[in-house]
Amino acid sequence: MIINNVKLILENEVVSGSLACENGVIQAFSDTPSQLPQAIDGEGNWLMPGMVELHTDNLDKFFTPRPKVDWPAHSAMSSHDALMVANGITTVLDAIGVGDVRDGGHRLDNLQKMIGAIQYSEKHRLNRAEHRIHLRCELPHDSTLPLFEQLMCTPELSLVSLMDHSPGQRQYTSLEKYRVYFQGKYNLNDTEMDEFESSQLRFAERWSQPNRQAISAWCRQHRIPLASHDDATLAHAEESMSIGSTIAEFPTTEEAAQASRERGLQVLMGAPNIVRGGSHSGNVAAHRLASLGMLDILSSDYYPASLLDAAFRLARDESNHYQLPETIAMVTSNPARSIGLTDRGVIAEGKRADLVLVTQHQQQVYVKSVWAKGRAVW
Repeated sequence: MIINNVKLILENEVVSGSLACENGVIQAFSDTPSQLPQAIDGEGNWLMPGMVELHTDNLDKFFTPRPKVDWPAHSAMSSHDALMVANGITTVLDAIGVGDVRDGGHRLDNLQKMIGAIQYSEKHRLNRAEHRIHLRCELPHDSTLPLFEQLMCTPELSLVSLMDHSPGQRQYTSLEKYRVYFQGKYNLNDTEMDEFESSQLRFAERWSQPNRQAISAWCRQHRIPLASHDDATLAHAEESMSIGSTIAEFPTTEEAAQASRERGLQVLMGAPNIVRGGSHSGNVAAHRLASLGMLDILSSDYYPASLLDAAFRLARDESNHYQLPETIAMVTSNPARSIGLTDRGVIAEGKRADLVLVTQHQQQVYVKSVWAKGRAVW
């Protein structure tokens, strides 16, 4: 396959030219057009590597499209996969929440239903993107460690993150914001919310630290990448480094982001934060970290289309010094390398031919075509 007449987004520059791939691998690229008549005409659009998503909750939306509605697993998986590919994401770490007692994360059967759908669709080559697993461990629960121990040897496991969403912690240092969010999410009256808040505080005091130590120790032993989540202080960043974290997911303050960076962690922020212009929780804005040069990886989190959009928005933003190859790296090579995937994420000879053709109308970018291992999937 030859793709001609494109702007190739390489690691350090953008070059107009053509690209050839064979057997799912990039064979060569050139700064001159191909003269072969069978070449695909890219019509002068951008050709970039397929995007790598480390943290998306999108799968949950298809398994439970409405409260108390459970959708058939393989239908849900197929729809989720299609949405990922349509937005140029060719490698997906599907986030599975362990230990969240109100969202089904306390039930092994519910978790295995989602993991089983990922494994089955991957085994039978039904997916267009490659799907892996990210276990999001909600630390302040007695169910978290037993469930993790039953799931931790899942072959597709590529990332573990440690979360603490208890009141007064990290993302929810503001108790007012905590109550507003969870009362709205679970439709609780004031009395029910008081009981929920009290129970979460009890769970956190009893289980957060023991679970953090046990899960991180297993990840270090088995060399599974570990991510912190919602670190807010210097102490949080130091603790994350001490237990072996290599990624700082969604630090909530500039202090935590800087401390994480100084300690060798890669800072991951939400692409919706870039698109919307700030955090929906009132935490540090991703574009602020970008302006300080402290942003390494973007995640679509809850909105898949935000990933591509955010990368191009950052490249246009004059408040930072990032150029397009650098912002594209935040959604391709940087996340890939952070979990040890060195065979993808860049346009280079010998790398996987995961490719996305991107066009632009005014300042909005659109996915025109997607290839996974050289096979047209969109």
